[in-house]
Amino acid sequence: MIRYHSTRDPRKTPVRFEDALLKGLAPDGGLYVPDGIPSLDPTNWLSADSLPELGVSVLRRWLEPEVPLSALESILHDALDFPCPLVQLSEDLFVLELFHGPTLSFKDFAARTMARLMQHFLRQRGERRIILVATSGDTGSAVADGFAGQDNIEVVLLYPLGKVSDVQERQLIVRRPGVRALAVRGSFDDCQRMVKEAFVDRELAHLPLSSANSINIGRLLPQSLYYLWAVRQLAQRGLDPNQVNFCVPSGNLGNLTGGVLAALMGQPVHRFLAAHNANHFFPDFLAGKVEAYEFHPTIATVSNAMDVGSPSNFERLLHLLGPERMRAWFWGTTVSDEATLERMRETHRTYGYLACPHTAVGLEALARYRAQTGDRTPLITLACAHPAKFPDAVSSALGIAVPKEEALETLWQRETQVTTVEPSLQALRQVLLS
Repeated sequence: MIRYHSTRDPRKTPVRFEDALLKGLAPDGGLYVPDGIPSLDPTNWLSADSLPELGVSVLRRWLEPEVPLSALESILHDALDFPCPLVQLSEDLFVLELFHGPTLSFKDFAARTMARLMQHFLRQRGERRIILVATSGDTGSAVADGFAGQDNIEVVLLYPLGKVSDVQERQLIVRRPGVRALAVRGSFDDCQRMVKEAFVDRELAHLPLSSANSINIGRLLPQSLYYLWAVRQLAQRGLDPNQVNFCVPSGNLGNLTGGVLAALMGQPVHRFLAAHNANHFFPDFLAGKVEAYEFHPTIATVSNAMDVGSPSNFERLLHLLGPERMRAWFWGTTVSDEATLERMRETHRTYGYLACPHTAVGLEALARYRAQTGDRTPLITLACAHPAKFPDAVSSALGIAVPKEEALETLWQRETQVTTVEPSLQALRQVLLS
């Protein structure tokens, strides 16, 4: 059985997955990491006919006996009931579309799986949880949708007022059962800080708080699956599954950490490309320009879901890999808004492919990587969100109206509910205690 411990616990006190999942953040403020990494069995996952089937073959090695096989099968087939296609742009360049879930974002994979895993344990315990989640754009709506209406679970989501797109905000504030939206007068880093402070606040210690941000290990295990599913699709096309690079549009580094877990399980990845917008701490760290935890204030960009100045999962990656291995394995770059919009234009002009600004950051990064290194290893970039969520960016880059999506159009007919708060623990505390 895999156990977990806090990144800040020198004694590595073990806890079960159930406890790590339901707590979210360790009591000492650290992030939970596994004591060991189970090995993949390629004969199982490389022959899987669907993502849920692949997920069962992989995650059972992490979760049994805490989650029986029959329960895991039910959870994953219910949670991952949407496609995840690998789109080929050229002979050695692919895009993995992760935006076909209910909220049109890659966050749907983890949020829906987490909600059902939490529900599994809470029913057994006869307990409830209040899920605190900070979002820079897409996490909150995925969590709100994935957790809404689940027995024994409430959601309180925090987002930076005026720093998400109109469509993203609408997704966050539509009325859902058991969900409260808080618009914070500040940045995403303020939202993230408020959530972390709430977990260690003595006045809130009696509340059953948990998290659905990527600080929760339960977010990262489901995210490792689509890396493997991408390689499975490469193999179906006759390409070598052991020769692949991944380009990951990055903000809080949870998506990248999911890929690292897949690689540590045994899927060879030659290089991870960490594609950042103007929030440049991690590329600076990889280049040796700054030391660990020399974070920068958040910078607002057109790829707003990645606007993270102090990425939480840096601590987890540092614990799992150490700085030398990170710098050897990862390649990072920072992409301006101007370069992002130009890459959207170039991608549409060259391939006829419409990319969201986050995906475009990844496409620009991979173009730079190949120009710098000459590495022609087949490269998969993650397409994180549907372009219809960013009509202003698409219009600015291409001068066209983004194709309409029914899932978004119906939002404007639904009731909304939101409370505006100051960027302080006291403000969040008042909401939670009320």
